[in-house]
Amino acid sequence: MSRDNQNATISREELSIPQVRALFQGQVIAPGDHGYDKARTVVVGGIDRHPAVIIRVANADDVARAIALARDTGLELAVRSGGHSGLGHGTTEGGILLDLSLMKALEIDVEGRTAWAETGLTAGEYTAAVSAHGLATGFGDTGSVGIGGITLGGGIGYLVRKHGMTIDNLLAAEIVTADGQLLYTDAENHSDLFWAIRGGGGNFGVATRFKFRLHEVNTIVGGMLVLPATADVVRGFMAAAQAAPEELSAIVNVMTAPPMPFLPPEAHGKLIVMALMVYVGDVEAGQRALAPFRALAEPLADMLRPMPYAEMFPPEEGEYHPTTVGRTLFLNTIGQDEAETIMHYLETSDAPFRVAQLRVLGGAMARVPVEATAYAHRHAPIMATVVAFYTGPEERQVREAWVNEFAAALNPPDSSAYVNFLGNEAGTSTRDAYPAATWERLAAIKARYDPTNLFRLNHNIPPAG
Repeated sequence: MSRDNQNATISREELSIPQVRALFQGQVIAPGDHGYDKARTVVVGGIDRHPAVIIRVANADDVARAIALARDTGLELAVRSGGHSGLGHGTTEGGILLDLSLMKALEIDVEGRTAWAETGLTAGEYTAAVSAHGLATGFGDTGSVGIGGITLGGGIGYLVRKHGMTIDNLLAAEIVTADGQLLYTDAENHSDLFWAIRGGGGNFGVATRFKFRLHEVNTIVGGMLVLPATADVVRGFMAAAQAAPEELSAIVNVMTAPPMPFLPPEAHGKLIVMALMVYVGDVEAGQRALAPFRALAEPLADMLRPMPYAEMFPPEEGEYHPTTVGRTLFLNTIGQDEAETIMHYLETSDAPFRVAQLRVLGGAMARVPVEATAYAHRHAPIMATVVAFYTGPEERQVREAWVNEFAAALNPPDSSAYVNFLGNEAGTSTRDAYPAATWERLAAIKARYDPTNLFRLNHNIPPAG
């Protein structure tokens, strides 16, 4: 069967790996092949699924063929950019895994301050390449995350207060839809689809390329600051972060200290505030903006310094597949009561590792109109995520109960959640990521572009009707 014969069909019963190999320009990996076990593995632990075939697509034509194969066979279709889905959506049991990791082309327009990026790139790879020109687009806080998934869900990271979310810097995209069409979408072309993919996740097709806005981000003042954790320090840190200029974004982890070599041995296993911070702008102004945080307590480690922005995404060492449960929620404030609640729950848990992660939002992301994108939580001042690690199904139940109780004790104003951080804990739902009007609009667009819900292995939005 020629790989140019895009109209050829293969039924589920006739699925033949040699035939499949002939269809694709990229790599086809089947059970028993060298590298199959590694290729089927996702980042999150506890996921042990076995795709019938893994297709590492080479281009948009390959993507269309993989979609057609899933459509013709009726097999479940999983789509992977970086494999960081907390639910393991980047793999499938007995289905077809469409893996974008070979698609890493990047075209940088330095003068025009834009970049076209294929969605097999990771945030770290993209950032390193554009940083060579003193430019950046904000993603999250982890270099190995694929730009496909994080962008479609929103993207909240180190530049969020200064330059907005990733979707606020998405200018256009190329999407292969369920019928195999490659669509160019932006504010003028298929504008309903462009609205939906900015926060609606992978429900509407496979994104093959994104066009991003680039910002001048050369030297930053940033890195890691570690303080001993007390309720006063937590409250003070969050107050300082909310009062800080928009040039400063911080991700605050109140957590048990692992045995990191730069921490004093007596701090290991104790509660710490580990903050990852980025100030975008003048170095002296950045040092002034960071001073209130350093003054909260004697630092256990102060690694804040002028650096290239790309250094915030260091290479990740080894294969690490944690098993965790967590809840994501939005909060209005972290005052003394909330800080004491955080300390109480972290102090009284016996989980080997537990963390409350706090992100101060606002700034540029909050100035985008709520109705402009499918991500609609623009006015939430703080995003919190409560996480506990576990080993084994019995311990999972204990940790999940703790996570749910902890999240409820923080007294969130509603059940709203950030779709990229949603898990499968009891009481969580994809609908929590969207207000009712947003959900209804997304379901209507889903019905237009994917009426049979082919793209369902995700935080799924079923088609309307």
